[in-house]
Amino acid sequence: MNKSAVYILNFEDLYNIIYEIKNFFNFDLFNSEDVKWIIDNQKKRPDKNFIVVTKKKFNEDYINNKQIITTDTLPLNFFSLVEKINSTLLMQQYDFQSNINIESYKLDINSRIISSKVGKLKLTEREIQIILFLKDQNKPINIDILQKEVWGHTQELETHTVETHVYRLRKKIKKSFNDQNFIKSDKKGYFI
Repeated sequence: MNKSAVYILNFEDLYNIIYEIKNFFNFDLFNSEDVKWIIDNQKKRPDKNFIVVTKKKFNEDYINNKQIITTDTLPLNFFSLVEKINSTLLMQQYDFQSNINIESYKLDINSRIISSKVGKLKLTEREIQIILFLKDQNKPINIDILQKEVWGHTQELETHTVETHVYRLRKKIKKSFNDQNFIKSDKKGYFI
């Protein structure tokens, strides 16, 4: 997942302060005077977490209260605000990781469980990495790419190790969900 977004709404001074030290944060920073612009911008990146920091409370269907930090009391405690931004983004990240849709399955990275209407299956960290990597690809992925991207190796790992992991994962999914087509393969590689 890429960086989250923090939108500063109608608070130019706060934006300028955070902008000066934005390299210390792991979020994209935006300044706006228009809630509609924030919503339109966020709709272009729906898989990204975001929060809106503003002076005044507002209601908007697209933005829920967990995504709004209101700084209606002045003077502003900057460190408390940064802590609140970080904790809010962490909670959103946790929630996001608990509910990833992959075809007819839900993947919970936090508990390492994939589930469907049929049941649940506990996965290893490596199995989750394989599933997430394949999910994000638009084409079949060959063993060498899987080896490099998921294992982080270039030549040291035998391709047999990658094939064995994928084989075992496919076998577990078939046994638990009676699905032999979750991870498909052809001569170009593996895909979901």
